Amino acid sequence: MRILIAEDDSSIAEALRFALTQVGYAVDAVTDGAAADEALKNQGFGLVILDLGLPRIDGLEVLRRLRRRNAGIPVLILSAREKPEEKVMGLDLGADDYIAKPFSVNELQARVRALLRRGQGGAAPVVTYADLTFDTIGRTASLKGRTLPLSSHETGVLEVLLNRFGRAVSKEQLLEQLYSYDKDVGHNTIEVYVHRVRKKLAGAGVTVRTLYGRGYMIDYVDQ
Repeated sequence: MRILIAEDDSSIAEALRFALTQVGYAVDAVTDGAAADEALKNQGFGLVILDLGLPRIDGLEVLRRLRRRNAGIPVLILSAREKPEEKVMGLDLGADDYIAKPFSVNELQARVRALLRRGQGGAAPVVTYADLTFDTIGRTASLKGRTLPLSSHETGVLEVLLNRFGRAVSKEQLLEQLYSYDKDVGHNTIEVYVHRVRKKLAGAGVTVRTLYGRGYMIDYVDQ
């Protein structure tokens, strides 16, 4: 899952990036509202963490423009502004949640998980397909009760495919969801991770199929 952080305080932005990448999210960070607005026009994000006090374009205006484009991306406002009216304005403009600085990293991660589930239509905390179980909160997979040893990128591949179970996912979509835009990663890398995930799903009753020219699809194994 790919997240955009719009925060002009470099120390906070770096702390957020570290905390989120550690649990497997792809993270992009911008330091002003104009860059955030441009990124949101052209990139596919699952969530935005938006500071209100951004230079060039205020965070509230970034949010206003995002919602004018009818974009349903979940937005978590992160701000040192404590006036109730600013919180109300942000929520009225379409923010999904609001957390004040300073904040607990654990609380922020929990709110991010909740918003991402909401953005996926309120996905169940645990999903099961045949003998495969995936915990969408802890982002862990198990096969017949045994935890699968997946790397963070393998987990990301499995998560994206499970979110579109039975439907094609292109390599470009996987790259977009798994890597920030400053990472120079090619299709070969995706092929490697998909191959590893497929091997680890052996005996699960589901498999990752290659759809030539279209990408990949996770589906039940043919009986």
